[in-house]
Amino acid sequence: MESLLVNSVEKNLTQFMFSNAIFLCERLLADFPSEVNLQLLARCYLSNGQPYSAYYILKGSKTPQSRYLFALSCFKLDLLGEAEAALLSTVEQQIPGGAAGHYLLGLIYRYAGRKNSSVEQFRIALSCDPLCWEAYAQLCSLGVAEEASTVFGNVAAQRLQKTHVPQRINFSEGETKDQLIDSDKASKDISVWQTEHVPGENQQDLKVKQLGAEIPPDTDNQRNASSHTNGWDLNTPSPVLPQVLDVPPPMLYKNMRRPEVEGLMSVHGEPRKKFVCEEESSEAPEESRRRRSARIAAKRKIPMFHHSPSESNGVPSLSSMIGKCRIQSSKEATTSGQSINDTGSSVDDEQNSNPRGSSLDPFSLMSGISEMLNLLKILGDGHRSLHMYNCQEALLIYQKLSEKQYNTHWVLMQVGKAYVELQDYFSADSVFTLAHQKYPYALEGMDTYSTVLYHLKEEMRLGYLAQELIAIDRLSPESWCASGNYYSLRKDHEAALKMFRRAIQLNERFTYAHTLCGHELAALEDFEDAERCYRKALSIDTRHYNAWYGLGMTYIHQEKFEFAQHQFQLALQINPRSSVIMCYFGIALHESKRNDEALKMMEKAIVADARNPISKYFKANILANLGDYHKALKVLEELKDSAPQESSVHALLGKIYKQVKLYDKAVLNFGIALDLNPSTSDAVKIKACMERLIVPDELETEEDL
Repeated sequence: MESLLVNSVEKNLTQFMFSNAIFLCERLLADFPSEVNLQLLARCYLSNGQPYSAYYILKGSKTPQSRYLFALSCFKLDLLGEAEAALLSTVEQQIPGGAAGHYLLGLIYRYAGRKNSSVEQFRIALSCDPLCWEAYAQLCSLGVAEEASTVFGNVAAQRLQKTHVPQRINFSEGETKDQLIDSDKASKDISVWQTEHVPGENQQDLKVKQLGAEIPPDTDNQRNASSHTNGWDLNTPSPVLPQVLDVPPPMLYKNMRRPEVEGLMSVHGEPRKKFVCEEESSEAPEESRRRRSARIAAKRKIPMFHHSPSESNGVPSLSSMIGKCRIQSSKEATTSGQSINDTGSSVDDEQNSNPRGSSLDPFSLMSGISEMLNLLKILGDGHRSLHMYNCQEALLIYQKLSEKQYNTHWVLMQVGKAYVELQDYFSADSVFTLAHQKYPYALEGMDTYSTVLYHLKEEMRLGYLAQELIAIDRLSPESWCASGNYYSLRKDHEAALKMFRRAIQLNERFTYAHTLCGHELAALEDFEDAERCYRKALSIDTRHYNAWYGLGMTYIHQEKFEFAQHQFQLALQINPRSSVIMCYFGIALHESKRNDEALKMMEKAIVADARNPISKYFKANILANLGDYHKALKVLEELKDSAPQESSVHALLGKIYKQVKLYDKAVLNFGIALDLNPSTSDAVKIKACMERLIVPDELETEEDL
């Protein structure tokens, strides 16, 4: 009966029948109380989104498996202190779970604000398991990741070979046996699912201690790390963007519904499979065996998998990037196989050629390890460059990927975010649109997509996107961020604030939602609450430079220019290539009467992004305030050619022409500025300047536009 129940529970977990698994596991634990069965019930609770239940049944357990599961439950309940204590409860401070345990401890330290300790744990996790990609992603988000070629180099290859490739040991008379070296034993780590004897358990209990693969920590609370977008609401010129492409609006899937079961977790009910070489038949001639052994011994060098470098040394063109984003046609899908997986082989073919758990040639495994690590090197280099805000380099690196890998949702999101950081919103829109059409069910990165549509002022498309995301998953913070951006674009800041707060309710660690709340509160001139939101975002992620930028803007509005300079300086330390931050840093310097430094900062902003008109506009404004009208006019005339539709540029031109007594040109530019639909406050100022054109200068009350 016990074996039957255990197998049924494992089967239910594999088939995501969590409620049935809980029911059967409770029957199992009632008749056969043991530590291993208690752990199985805890897995059922965690899989069903009930960490509080797992917390209570595991509290006080001392075995490594139970400690890991208890720490995971505490982490999901935001009980970071108890989670840390559970993982470090032994005298030797042996972390249960190997790489997964160190990764979980790294997350605990990060959310507790202990950066150095978290970095150490993430690095240990990578050393235990080079395929623990999330540990490397966390190091990238913390800004301390080593180069991917180092992390996924020879040491990682040797580690994986020890884990997965059998070693041949020679015995007398040419006989051979396979010996597998377990990764956790090699590192002297105790696996979460390692079978060990617990006092009071019988041998039958030990036989059923196959608890399956490790349950990963909750990654839903970490999606904020990749949400680095700019939420500026400016009355000054918006960045000049390349010509818009003819991109169709996103497809709508209004009939899609959220699955019944919330918070599905990745559960592997089967124990870890160890690859073993096929034993040679005892009936084969001994001479043949010796020849085969000699051939195997001769094959010591494994051919490395190299990707061709990019042909371009500059930023890849959008057409070349989109070329890799093309969606598979139905003909390609048909010829690639009958299943929907992207590998191009059907499920039946895959099972026939290499069923799971079957023996593989060790040299095929070693070749696969080499190819996998080369792939991780490219992905790691691109991810690291993106988090260091070297976005042009990141785009070039992602170009090295094969078409199949480039066409995945994760890579397309990275490419789109790179274009966002470069303020190339049209290119970002094209990439995000194609990604959303190909993966309409994937919501990660959709908050960034909605911000792109916000900057492009695509109100209708943004509204469609928000409705679609809500229909797919009402419990996703990305869905509510898209709705908030829609209301913000319509200047309904109160409604937008409600949407962003709803996103925070769903995930308190969603950094970008806190920052967006700050932007809306600043628009409502509630600077005290806005500052509180920005600081909350920074308490979650100190490298979220948008929050530092938001703090600087609130201080500028409150005329606390010294404080604003400090915030912009911190933002530039994180993202030293942002021309917008440089620009407003220059404004803060100018308002503090540090004009020489302000002009240098504006020049630096122009060099960083010559397409962004904001820095040129403010440079001309500073020159005009200093009385250097001729240099200001030269800058503005150049800017007018690149941004002819910006009313603020023509308004400033009219003001300067008025100062140099060229009244005809002043009236002309004031009229053009009014025709370009400026904001209400700007329109009032422009009309006032026009009415005072005939009034002597000494009678005027100077007003800034």
